[in-house]
Amino acid sequence: MRRVTARFARTRPARLELAVRTIVAVAGAVLGATAAAHHSISGMYDNAKQRTFDARVAEFQFVNPHPYVVVTADPDSTGTEQRYKFEMDNRHELVDIGLSADTFKAGDRVVVTGSVSRTDPRSLYLWRLDRAADGLHYEQIGFDPHISYLRPQ
Repeated sequence: MRRVTARFARTRPARLELAVRTIVAVAGAVLGATAAAHHSISGMYDNAKQRTFDARVAEFQFVNPHPYVVVTADPDSTGTEQRYKFEMDNRHELVDIGLSADTFKAGDRVVVTGSVSRTDPRSLYLWRLDRAADGLHYEQIGFDPHISYLRPQ
């Protein structure tokens, strides 16, 4: 019995170290892949397929990590309006430039430009939004969102 206990005692730290290293490696791989996927706009949206059309805001969800604007539009002139979801930059950066949960209201008429999702043609990444009623101009330039008013409010 003593020999078995001594043998187990020698291998236990090695097993524990192997288990810890395996867990750390798997966690690192999963977190790394998740971060890369989360921050890869070009992985989710096709920048070569951009659409611009007139729309009406149906809802604005100012949520983490990425707010989104849902609009209704008939960009293909089929006679039937459809809903389109436009994902925006992260919420913290939008707050920093002055956007809030009250910025967009249902019924606002807007012109939107976005890159079409690789998996859903009614999901887009928002590059530009213009609201003529007050001159609001939102634009995603590189990694930074910008907002301005082309006319005095």
